[in-house]
Amino acid sequence: MSTKEELINSQDEKSSSGWRIPMWVAILIPVSVVALMLTFFAFGNPLSLFTADLPPIEDLNIERIRITSVGFEATVVNGGPDPVSIAQVLVDDAYWNYEIYPSATIPRLGRASLFISYPWVESEAHEIVILTSTGMSFAGEIPVATLTPTPGGQEFLAYGLIGIYVGIIPVALGMLFYPAMRKLDLKWLGGLLALTIGLLVFLLVDTFLEALEFANQLPGVFQGVPLILFAALLTWLILVAVGSQRRKFAQADPGKYAFYVASMIALGIGLHNLGEGLAIGVAFSIGEAALGSFLVMGFMLHNITEGIGIVAPLIPSRNASQAENQPAVEKDGVSGKPSVQPNIWFFIGLILLAGFPAIIGSWIGGFAFSPFLVVVFLGIATGAIWQVIFEVVNLLRKYADGENTPFVSWINLGGFIAGLMIMYLTAFLVKF
Repeated sequence: MSTKEELINSQDEKSSSGWRIPMWVAILIPVSVVALMLTFFAFGNPLSLFTADLPPIEDLNIERIRITSVGFEATVVNGGPDPVSIAQVLVDDAYWNYEIYPSATIPRLGRASLFISYPWVESEAHEIVILTSTGMSFAGEIPVATLTPTPGGQEFLAYGLIGIYVGIIPVALGMLFYPAMRKLDLKWLGGLLALTIGLLVFLLVDTFLEALEFANQLPGVFQGVPLILFAALLTWLILVAVGSQRRKFAQADPGKYAFYVASMIALGIGLHNLGEGLAIGVAFSIGEAALGSFLVMGFMLHNITEGIGIVAPLIPSRNASQAENQPAVEKDGVSGKPSVQPNIWFFIGLILLAGFPAIIGSWIGGFAFSPFLVVVFLGIATGAIWQVIFEVVNLLRKYADGENTPFVSWINLGGFIAGLMIMYLTAFLVKF
């Protein structure tokens, strides 16, 4: 060892000898200081000098109004920084008696239930206005008065059937096009994948806009829009991590990669259908779905395209495997002769993955609606659909390279536009 290295080592030993403290102590000291500072600001209120003459900030959110046989039951959330005291309740511009549990004073982020005996009228609109002790008012509307369903066997079955009508059945009907899709010429397969991308892009935009709508119903303290973005980001990163592992196993067999993409599409659509089920369940429970049969029929026609999009990635490998006497030729992981072929159980699994969440959503929306849960679920669906779009675009690019065709060809562009237009036009049946 040279003299220079010995000098450096001796200096390192001297410097380290002067700071010989355990690692846990080095971590505990800054953590303790931060905790003490936060405690001081939380309980000491050092800014009281600046806020002494300011009025309290009140933010009451009427989360849900249930209609019972004797009146209304409203769930109220205090999203402001200060406790709020409820002083009066008006129903249809008239002061009305009420009971509140657990207390008329709601702490920050606390909840309370208001019980109002009121002779409501079937199918008519009503308005509940809550007045606080400071004179501020917060209103909640009942668009169409109808008895809120209570959990029970018959109601549970009814809302489950709604989920089947708008989730399971449309996806299965869309998959019935699979045999006809197998007979298409190879040049149209890229157009099918592009059509899938088009409908997924529509679902992405639709899911995000629905999430924003429900985020506006949340108290500001929950930060609805950041909650959507963070849920979408985390979901996307998780799916990327999972996909990177699955893709390694799929490289040896092009059929497995097609299976993986089809499963991812079904997962993304399933999460979107969970949000649809929530919206439908809420609409039926509060009486907004007066034309319920028409609404369900609109969702059925709207969602049939989803089944077509789920099976579209399976077509290239299936067509390529029909040539039994020809050797398997892999075309960049898309075409080729896969070792595994989709069977009836695989299709049933795809149907359940894409459609069953609509049943769960209908149950939650009908019996235990929470805007917070809706925002989280729709944020997760946004991230999942974004990742699915990436996977299908990657599959289309590989197919185009294997067939020596342009990635953005006229057929592919037409398929993408057709996917958007089909989803947009069928949405009229739901929004009408």
